[in-house]
Amino acid sequence: MTETKLYIARHGRTMFNTIGRIQGWCDTPLTTVGEEGIRQLGLGLKDAGLSFNVAVSSDLGRTVQTITIAQREMGILGGIPYYQDKRIREWCFGSYEGMYDADLFSGVLPRINGIAEGSGMTFEEIANGIYEADSAKWAETWEQLSGRILDGFTTIAQDLEKQGGGNAFVVSHGMTIATLVQLLEPERPKDLALDNGSVTVLTYKDDQFTVETVGDMSYRARGAEIIAELEAK
Repeated sequence: MTETKLYIARHGRTMFNTIGRIQGWCDTPLTTVGEEGIRQLGLGLKDAGLSFNVAVSSDLGRTVQTITIAQREMGILGGIPYYQDKRIREWCFGSYEGMYDADLFSGVLPRINGIAEGSGMTFEEIANGIYEADSAKWAETWEQLSGRILDGFTTIAQDLEKQGGGNAFVVSHGMTIATLVQLLEPERPKDLALDNGSVTVLTYKDDQFTVETVGDMSYRARGAEIIAELEAK
C-alpha cells in the first residue's frame, strides 16, 4: 500500500487577516496579495513533482477559494476528487467574530481566565474562555472543538488509506491546523503560528499520525521564484 500523507495548507491571506480581525466561522475573501500567495503555493507544489489523489477543504469560502486557485496552478483542477468537510473549519469565536485580535487575546481572554497579559494561554484555556464568555452561545467547548478537528483530519486520512493511500491536498485554517499539531505533539510550543499558504505535512500509518513538517513556506518561496522568472522573460 502507498504511504498516506496529508499536505495541509493554510488558506490565503484575507481581508480580515490583513486588518487584524477575528475570523472564525465568519468569512472574508482573499485579497489580491492573498491570491498571489496561493498562486505561488500551487506553482511550488507543482514544481516539487507532488501528485495528489484527493483534494479537501473546509466549507468556508476562503478555503474553497484557496484550493481552487492552488489546484488551477498545479493543473489538477477537476482532475481529482474534491470535497468539503466542515469539521476542519476554523474555531468558532461566537459573538467575538469580527473583533480585533488584540482586543480578544490581550483584553477579554486574560480577564476571563485570570491570566496576566503576555504570560500566554493554552488552546484549551482560550477555547473554554471564549465558550464561557460568548453571549450568543455559538462557541464550542474545548472537548467539542478538539474532537471535531481530530475526527475530521483522521477521517480524511482513513478514507484515503482505504483507497490505497497516496497524498491528500487539504486546505484548512491557522488555529485549526495549529490545534491539530498540538493534539498530536503536545510538547510543541503552544504559541505555534502558521503563515498563510504554509504547508504542514502529516503521515498516517497504523491508525496514528506522524508530524513531518509544520508551517513549511518553501513551496510558496519556490512559486514566487517561478513567477519572477516568468515575468523576467
